Amino acid sequence: MVTVKNEGIILEKTNLEFENKGVLNPACIQVDDITHMFYRASNHHEVSSIGYCQLKDNKVVKRLKEPVLFPEYDYEKKGVEDPRITLLEGTYYLFYTAYDGKNALIAYATSKDLVHFTKQGLVSPKISYDEAEDIFRESKVRERYTLFEMSFKEREGKDVLLFEKDACLFPKKFNHKFALLHRILPGIQIIYFNNFSELTEDRWQDYFKNLGDFIVLDPLYMFESRNIGGGCPPIETKDGWLIIYHAVEDTPLGRVYHASAALLDLKNPLKVLGRLKEPLFSPKAFWEKTGVTNNIVFPTGAVVRDARLFIYYGAADKLIAAKSVDLAELLTELKKSFLKL
Repeated sequence: MVTVKNEGIILEKTNLEFENKGVLNPACIQVDDITHMFYRASNHHEVSSIGYCQLKDNKVVKRLKEPVLFPEYDYEKKGVEDPRITLLEGTYYLFYTAYDGKNALIAYATSKDLVHFTKQGLVSPKISYDEAEDIFRESKVRERYTLFEMSFKEREGKDVLLFEKDACLFPKKFNHKFALLHRILPGIQIIYFNNFSELTEDRWQDYFKNLGDFIVLDPLYMFESRNIGGGCPPIETKDGWLIIYHAVEDTPLGRVYHASAALLDLKNPLKVLGRLKEPLFSPKAFWEKTGVTNNIVFPTGAVVRDARLFIYYGAADKLIAAKSVDLAELLTELKKSFLKL
């Protein structure tokens, strides 16, 4: 397997009101020698916002004392969560989960300079799990897509909306179309579109009817027994699109979140070229196993520096840490796994 180096804890909470409970699940993007990190910050009122810091050689060199994005609208009143960032054609797209206390939906903001962000609103459709489940029964998806409806309805009520999380853009277009990775439990999918105004509820409903044609990955291995979800935005390599994703395992002691990797075809990312059979890394350190929520490593940001892939992740919903791997070694392992898929 791949040799994973522990880069240690990168960022911890402070006494500032917006981040006094935890910092976690960061979006990262490299510009020259600076890693720009946009991280989820949670407070003791159970509300999340997005903080910002800069890293150089994994050391914090700048950190703002106020969030750069925070709840402003009803659809995000309980949190703007788990950002991912992509640079595409001169614009930075920062996707996040908008949470109103009951429903989790995809929203995004844009920037030209990584300083000033403009919220662009929701991307997800406001379709209930009840409606979505009926559509899924007719589409070419595994039965497990309909099973999640029952648990969400029991927990949140019959009118709960389809949970949409873990969204990020590919940094290139395909046949002039945007490609958005997103997650409808229990797998990872892609939706293609010419512009964001196309993403109406009618467009989403048509897409759901053919959802089986747009699934990138579904749970496959034991460490993915509950579900998988998008992690870091795709990274273009000579061998394919590298994606680092999270996998959730149901165990007798509760859920365990792992990090894993897959390789997708450069021209058709719905084609999987390789996928790790074992986790890339799992909760092992005390601060990964014990925190606000135990047994979580949740990768959301990755950058390449000096031929190494640095993966930034939330640990136990409390702090941010990093691992690194030799990029060539990881790609070799993924290409070897292609023969075994």
